[in-house]
Amino acid sequence: MSEAATRTVQLLEFGLGSETYCVDIAHVAEIVDVSDLTVVPNSAAHVEGVMDLRGKTTTIVDPKVVFGIDEEGGRKRIVVFDPDRTTDGKSIGWIVDEVEQVVDVDSGDVESSPVDDDDEAVRGVIKRDDDFTIWVRPTVVDV
Repeated sequence: MSEAATRTVQLLEFGLGSETYCVDIAHVAEIVDVSDLTVVPNSAAHVEGVMDLRGKTTTIVDPKVVFGIDEEGGRKRIVVFDPDRTTDGKSIGWIVDEVEQVVDVDSGDVESSPVDDDDEAVRGVIKRDDDFTIWVRPTVVDV
């Protein structure tokens, strides 16, 4: 990719288990602490429940279930996505172990997904030093 074609994107990094994932910060509306959730009977396994967030019902999803991550963690924060950027306009938040940082990444530093992903959950992989960060799409979750 030429330098002229390279652009910088801001990504929010967060931890799920022992791995680091990220999403485009443009999709994030806010980050809140975990609070009481109301369990919704007969909901999908990845739906933790709902919460009232500034007068709006927000569905809280566990991305570990969605991505098949079988590790415990702190489950300390909720990344709430901009409903105008989700495929169906619903207010959705992901419960994550920790929010790490916002980083600037050159698009040329993003490698394509190493998996054949029909749902396009993984947008790419970013390698820094000896660590990998998996760039995921928040719109992959259906609630």
